[in-house]
Amino acid sequence: MEKKKNSPLNKKIAQNKPKDFEFGSNNIFADLGFPNPEEELAKSELAIQIYHLIKQKKLSQAKAAVLLGVDQAKVSALMTGKLSGFSIERLFRFLNALGQDVAIRVKPTSRTQAKRRTTVGSSKPMRREIGDASRGSRAYSVHAKKRS
Repeated sequence: MEKKKNSPLNKKIAQNKPKDFEFGSNNIFADLGFPNPEEELAKSELAIQIYHLIKQKKLSQAKAAVLLGVDQAKVSALMTGKLSGFSIERLFRFLNALGQDVAIRVKPTSRTQAKRRTTVGSSKPMRREIGDASRGSRAYSVHAKKRS
């Protein structure tokens, strides 16, 4: 069947194509104007790790709730990215409860590095930069690793 260039579907697609765009930063929360974007990104990265650990351990939300010491509704909120009720410290405790050590490393900013940064990662090779920690003069890294 031959496609028609002026078909209604092609016209609709052409109308919905974005005309202009701009590249964002590495922090969607900063791009969208959230207050405390570095904290929001750090919380989301920690929540992703918690999500993957719960899935890896094949825990139901009810079993995860018992393990984490919260109710099932909190686990549901965590698993769906609704993180406003969770502090970074609380997410650290959840990682501990899931058998992970959490290490915070503070180091001087290198002379060649223009911006200070906050990073969250795992003991796996992947590390993600959280953004400009412009309030301080240090780089902060948070890593979760499996307990031996």
